This record gives sequence, structure tokens and C-alpha cells, in this order.
Amino acid sequence: MLSRYYTVGKEVSEHEIIIQKSRFIAHIKRAENEGEAQEFIQTLKKKHWDANHNCSAYLIGENDQIQKANDDGEPSGTAGVPILEVLKKKKLKDTVVVITRYFGGIKLGAGGLIRAYGKATSEGLETAGIVERRLVQVIHLKIDYTWLGKVEKELRESEYIIKEIHYLDIVEVEVYVNEDQVSVFVDWLTELTNGQADLKKGDTDYLEVLL
Repeated sequence: MLSRYYTVGKEVSEHEIIIQKSRFIAHIKRAENEGEAQEFIQTLKKKHWDANHNCSAYLIGENDQIQKANDDGEPSGTAGVPILEVLKKKKLKDTVVVITRYFGGIKLGAGGLIRAYGKATSEGLETAGIVERRLVQVIHLKIDYTWLGKVEKELRESEYIIKEIHYLDIVEVEVYVNEDQVSVFVDWLTELTNGQADLKKGDTDYLEVLL
């Protein structure tokens, strides 16, 4: 698993621009496998069946092992590849983009099309929002209630992020800690609580930070 990588937000995003009277509608979604990407593309082709083109590209996998681009009737290399190149330039993973074009009557030429599809993709990604997914360790911290006020205050003022607090017979606090900071975190909490904290590793998970 990658320690960190960039992708788009979870929600499907849509953004439209007009270039020389043609409508370019960028549809963007996170896709963790090729099946999800293809399903998204086919859904939009059905929805926008009356469009002149539904061009697409996606980049999937830890090592970008799945890369596809489709011009959907535009001149070869003027649509799908420019979309894919924007994804690569922004170092995104697990992302699928479909650009729907309704032709406005003015031909753009090869260079104009490349710029238009690149612009539609870039602006669409800004609307979707790019997130950094960081691999973190969930640390389970068990303390007596007498320590809760101090520990919670220090945690909230630190770089660490509280996932959840469980108020049981004793308090259990779940904290997200970057994998390379686990030993530092354990030492800090042990010192903070005079050794009264029970610290155990939980699952690893990805924490998403909006850029």
C-alpha cells in the first residue's frame, strides 16, 4: 500500500465550460478498479446520448498500471490523451474523467481541441477537489477519566487527529497517526500520562486531506 497518494473526492463532480459555442461538460469520479471506470463512462454515454462526443480517460492502480484514453469520434489524440495527460501531470490515481461535448458549429482544429479538453479537465478537477490520501495507523488509547481533559486538550492542539472517543468504564480514544510517527506518538503519550495510558495499534487506514 502506498504511504500517500493523490486522487479526487468521493462524490461525482460536474463542471461545464463554453469554448467557441461548444459545450464541454467534465464529469469526474473516483474509481478504484477498471469496472467502476467503465460503468461510469457507459452511464454518461447513455445519459448524454445526444451529445456529439463523450471522450474519456482513466488512471488506476498504485503504479498507474491501468491507463486508458478514448477520443469517441474526435480526431485521434485530440481528446482522450489530453485528458489523461492532465491526470498524469497532477499525479492523480484512481480517477476517471468523461468530457461530454455538444458541438457549437465552430471547428476548433487539432490544437484547439487538445487545449479545450485539457482546460475542461483541469477546471473539472478544481471543482471536484483533489485530496491526499495518507496511510495512517489507528492507535487505541485507553485512559482513566481523570486523564481525559488533559489528554484530549493536548491531542487537539497537536498534529494528530482524533478519530473517535468511546466513553466506557474507562475512556478509549482512537487516534490517527502517520505510520512513521507511531513510536514518537507512543513515547509522547506515555510521558504525558506518567505511564498510565494503555496504547495499542489498531488497523491501518487512509486519512483524506483536501488540498
